[in-house]
Amino acid sequence: MQETPIHYINPVFRPPSEAQSLILPVTNGCSWNRCTYCEMYTQPQKKFALRDEAEVLHSIERCGALYGTQVQRVFLGDGDAMALSTRRLVEVLQAIRTHMPAVRRVSSYCLPRNVRNKSVAELTQLRQLGLTLAYIGAESGDDTVLQKVNKGETLASTQDALDRLGAAGITRSVMLLNGLGGQVLSAQHAANSARLANATQPEFLATLVVSFPQGEARFRQAFPEWEPLDQNALFVELEQLLQSLELKRTVFRSDHASNWLPLRGTLGAEKARLLAEVRQAIASPQSAHLRQEWQRGL
Repeated sequence: MQETPIHYINPVFRPPSEAQSLILPVTNGCSWNRCTYCEMYTQPQKKFALRDEAEVLHSIERCGALYGTQVQRVFLGDGDAMALSTRRLVEVLQAIRTHMPAVRRVSSYCLPRNVRNKSVAELTQLRQLGLTLAYIGAESGDDTVLQKVNKGETLASTQDALDRLGAAGITRSVMLLNGLGGQVLSAQHAANSARLANATQPEFLATLVVSFPQGEARFRQAFPEWEPLDQNALFVELEQLLQSLELKRTVFRSDHASNWLPLRGTLGAEKARLLAEVRQAIASPQSAHLRQEWQRGL
C-alpha cells in the first residue's frame, strides 16, 4: 500500500480559491481560537499545536516524489502558518522549492497578531521564497465589534499587519463579515470596515455573511444584545460599505456561498455598477439575481 504523504487531522479548512491547491498542514488548529463567531477549530482534535518539523519536511519530500511537477499551488494549513518562526517557515518554503519545483504560489491564513511578530524584512524573505498570498480574516474594522466577538485585534493592529504584508510585497486577501455587528452596530461596522480597507488598499477584499451552523449560544455570551440582520438589512449594510470604500485597484468579491447576492468587480473602477446591483436588491429583491436559501452555506 502506498504511504499517505500527508497526515491530516479532520476537519480540514481552506479558502474557496485554494480548491486546486495541495493542503500542507504546518500547524493543527488556530493559535488564537477564541473568536466567538468561528466554529472551524472547536473540536478537541483540533487543539492548537505546531506540526512536527521533521514530519512536515518529510511530507513535502514524499509529495514531490509522488506528484512530481503536478503541484503548482500549496496552501499552508491550518489556521495560521505565521505562528511558526521565520526559521521554520524558511525551511518549509525551501523544501517546497527543492521537491516541488513547479509550485508557483504558496499561501496561508494569517492572524494579524502573528504577522506583527515578524519584521518587514522577514516577511520579504518569506515572499522571495514563495509565500506570496496571505488570507486575513479582519472580520470588521470597528473596535467595538471586534471586542464583542473576542477577536483579540483592533483596527490599528489589523492595519499594522496588512501594512507589513503590503510592504513585503505579499498579496493580501481580506475578509469581512456582513452582519457581524448585528442591528445595533451595523452602521459603524460598515463605516470602520471601509476605513480599514481604505487605509490599507488590499489587493483582494471579500464579504461573507455571518452564520452559526452550531447555534448562537457561544456568540451571544459576550454579545447578548446582538440581533441578526434580515436579508434587506444585510444589503443595506453592504451598500454602506461599498459607498464608503475608496479603493484604487482592489478585486472585490461577495460571491461566497453564504451571500444571497453574488457580486464580483474591481474597486474603484466598477464601484458604480456594484452599488447599482446592491440598490436593486434593496429596492426590488424579486428582480435581483439572488440565491435561494437552499443554495447558501459555508
